[in-house]
Amino acid sequence: MNKIRRKTLQELYDIIADAKDNLDEVRDEEDDYKENIPENLQGSERYEIAEAAVDALESAISSLEEALDSIEEAMQ
Repeated sequence: MNKIRRKTLQELYDIIADAKDNLDEVRDEEDDYKENIPENLQGSERYEIAEAAVDALESAISSLEEALDSIEEAMQ
């Protein structure tokens, strides 16, 4: 791989890494919100929506981690 393409991949890697970090923060905030829902509301729709959001964010984070791994592999 030439220097120009490697530089482009590094820039994309950095963007995706930043996005992953931001998603981590949002997931943590949503998880904290979910965990602070009173026990008597833990079966409620509000709780289930928060739980689904955390699961979706974890899936997105996992996908970005796979993308980062693939970019690293391509740059070698």
